[in-house]
Amino acid sequence: MSKEFEIVREFEVDVPPEQVWEAITTGTGGYLWPMDPPEPRVGGSGPFGSTVTAWDPPHRYTNRSDDVGFPVQSVNQLDYTIEPRDEGRRAWVRYVHSGIFTDDWNNQYDGASKHTNFYLHTLCEYLTHFAPRPVTFAQLNGPEASQTREALAAVGRALGLADDTAAGAKVGAQGPGGQSLDAVLDYRSPYFIGLRTDSALIRFFGRGHWGAPVGISVHDFAPDADAEANESAWQVWLNGVFSQT
Repeated sequence: MSKEFEIVREFEVDVPPEQVWEAITTGTGGYLWPMDPPEPRVGGSGPFGSTVTAWDPPHRYTNRSDDVGFPVQSVNQLDYTIEPRDEGRRAWVRYVHSGIFTDDWNNQYDGASKHTNFYLHTLCEYLTHFAPRPVTFAQLNGPEASQTREALAAVGRALGLADDTAAGAKVGAQGPGGQSLDAVLDYRSPYFIGLRTDSALIRFFGRGHWGAPVGISVHDFAPDADAEANESAWQVWLNGVFSQT
């Protein structure tokens, strides 16, 4: 049954509004995934076939699609409002994701809502620690065995995180090839894990809660970053986590 949804979040970040604007329009690979930038005008084309319905740099940007292209959703709209704080040294952001889910509404809404929290946190991490450095992006999914609610806990153990290691802790995470990653555990919940190193944001998605495999995204800001090498290394690592499952 089709039903409208709306997810609203507000937050502040210690960068000027112009930096937030650049991130959400041209720098999406730094915290989400790379997307073609929107045409800078009302009525212009936006990401994934959407249309720009509000364009007021660096204060308001909205895009909307009435043909999302997959069966569980028919309408999608993303709306950003950005206001200066502290004489423009900080920014206040209001983010609204709305549209229509057409199937399994509760599950779709729960997944979208929780992913929103993680993505916006990652946006703030990117803005605070890495923007506007160029990014090399990689993403991958785990095997079918990772499609369980317990899968992210297994990922945490493989990283060497204790059950009581909380967000904010400095950790020596166990990465691909036995490499120890000096990192900050910048996010941890039953659904997601975020690691921040000196040169990357590494994100782990426990999508088994919504019937999908574990996912990893790597936002690598090192000058010599190699997307294919990152994807290959983490794919071997992730497959190994679930090879005995």
